[in-house]
Amino acid sequence: MQDNIVTLGVVGAGTMGRGIVQLFAQAGHRVLCFDSFEGAAARAVEFANGMIGRGVEKGRITAAEFDIIRGRIEAVGQLQDLAACDVVVEAVIEDLEAKRALFRQLEAVVAPHAILASNTSSLVVAELAAACAHPGRVAGLHFFNPVPLMRVVEVIAAVRTEPQVVERLRALVAATGHRAVVTADQPGFLVNHAGRGLYTEGLRLLEEQVTDVAGVDRVLREAAGFRMGPFELLDLTGLDVSGKVMTSIYEQFHHEPRFRPSSLVAPRVAAGLFGRKSGRGWYEYSGGEPVKAAALAVPALPASLAVWIDPAATDHGALLALVGSAGATHATAAAQADLCIVQPWGTDASHEAARLGLDATRTVAVDPLPGLARHRTLMLTVATAPAARDAAQALLASDGTGVTVISDSPGFIVQRVLATVVNIAAQIAQRGIASVDDIEDAVRLGLGYPRGPLAWGDAIGGERVLAILRGMLELTGDPRYRPSPWLERRVALGLPLLTPEAARG
Repeated sequence: MQDNIVTLGVVGAGTMGRGIVQLFAQAGHRVLCFDSFEGAAARAVEFANGMIGRGVEKGRITAAEFDIIRGRIEAVGQLQDLAACDVVVEAVIEDLEAKRALFRQLEAVVAPHAILASNTSSLVVAELAAACAHPGRVAGLHFFNPVPLMRVVEVIAAVRTEPQVVERLRALVAATGHRAVVTADQPGFLVNHAGRGLYTEGLRLLEEQVTDVAGVDRVLREAAGFRMGPFELLDLTGLDVSGKVMTSIYEQFHHEPRFRPSSLVAPRVAAGLFGRKSGRGWYEYSGGEPVKAAALAVPALPASLAVWIDPAATDHGALLALVGSAGATHATAAAQADLCIVQPWGTDASHEAARLGLDATRTVAVDPLPGLARHRTLMLTVATAPAARDAAQALLASDGTGVTVISDSPGFIVQRVLATVVNIAAQIAQRGIASVDDIEDAVRLGLGYPRGPLAWGDAIGGERVLAILRGMLELTGDPRYRPSPWLERRVALGLPLLTPEAARG
C-alpha cells in the first residue's frame, strides 16, 4: 500500500457519511462520495462544502483555500468510480448483511492494497470481514456525531485485520487532528463499552428509589462534574436507541453483570417515551428544553441545634466549621446531639449508624466525594426523623451550597457511579481491549467526562475506589460490583491505576 493515502471513498451519504467527507477533505485528501439513492451523494457533497465554507465567513480559511478543498470532493454515481481509492469507509445502514454485501462488491472494484473500513457502532467487525476474500484489509473506523467536532475515532482491529492496516488507519485519522484510539473487536468497542457505568448505575439508583431522575442528574452534574446526567443523556441519544445498545452489549458479553440493563427501559420504549425526539422521555420537553420542577425551599435551621460529627469523617474539619458558621453547637457526644453526621465510603447511612451504635432517627450521612466545596449529597437512614432530615439539610445549605437529599444507598450517588466507571475501565485495560492512554483519551473526548476514568480513580485514591466496590458488593451481593484484578493488584502494590502492565519481553 502507498505511504500517503490521498484518495478516500465514502459509501453512504447520511449524517455520518457527509461528516466523514468533510473531515478528510479538510485534511487534504481527495474524497469520493457514493450513495445508492439518487442525488444523495450530491446533496452530501453540497452539505460538506457548505459547512467548510463557513470557515471563510469566520476567517478560519481563505476563499482560495476553500476553492482548493472544494475541488477535492466529488459525488460519484456508481461503486466502480471508487476504483482508485486507497481507503473506502462505509457508513450505510447498521445491518450486517447489507454491509457484508457492500464489502463483497467493493472487493471487486478497488485495488488489492485498498483498505475497507466500516463505521459500524455495534456489529462485530470480524463478521463483516468474513464475507471478504481478503479479510486482513478490513477494519472498523468508528466516528462519532458530529464527525468534524467529535475529535476521537475508534480504529477497530478485527481478529484477522493486518497490523499495518491498523497503523495506516491510525495515522490517517491522526493527520486530521482527531485522536485515533485503537481497540479490539469487542462489544461496544471502547467508548460505548467504557460508558456503560454511567447509564447502568444511574438506572440502578432509580430502581432502588434512591432519588428521582432529576436528583440523579443534578448530583452527577453539579457534584461529580459530568456535562450531563445519565437520564439527560438517554433523552438526548434516544432511549429506543440506547436501550438496544445496553441490551446488545449485555448479551454480547454473555450476561456479564457489570453491563446488566434495567427493567425500567422496556416499558418506556413501549410507551414511545424516547426522549427529546418524541417530546417526552425521562423528562417532558417544551421548545426542545426539558421541563424540570422548581427546587423545593430549604427548611429553616432550628434555633438551637446540637450536632455530633463522626471524628473519623473525611470532612470533619469542614463540617465542624460549617456548624460554627451556621450558629449551631458542636456536641462532643452522640447521645447529647440532635443530629449525628457520618461520612461512609461504600456503605449506607443505616449500616454506618448501626456500626457506630448511633440512634438512626437522628443520623444522616454526607458524601465525602468530592468534598463539601461543591454540591452536597445528604443521605438518610431508613429511620431518620423528619426533624433531623430538615435540620441537616438546613445546616448543609446554610452557606448557599446546593444540597440533594437521597434515601439510603451504599456509596451514595457519586461514589457508586464513579467507582463503577473506574472499575469498568480497569477491566478494559485488564483484558487488553485498549491501552491505558487510549482508554483515557477515548473517555474524555468521546464521552466528555472531566477526567479519564483511571486518572479519576487515582484522584479519588485506588484504595478508596476498592473500598467502595467491596462495600457495595458486600451490602448488595450483586457481582456487578466485583473489583477488577487490574484495580486490586495496583492497590495491593501501592501503584497508580494508570500503571500499564509490565512487558513480557
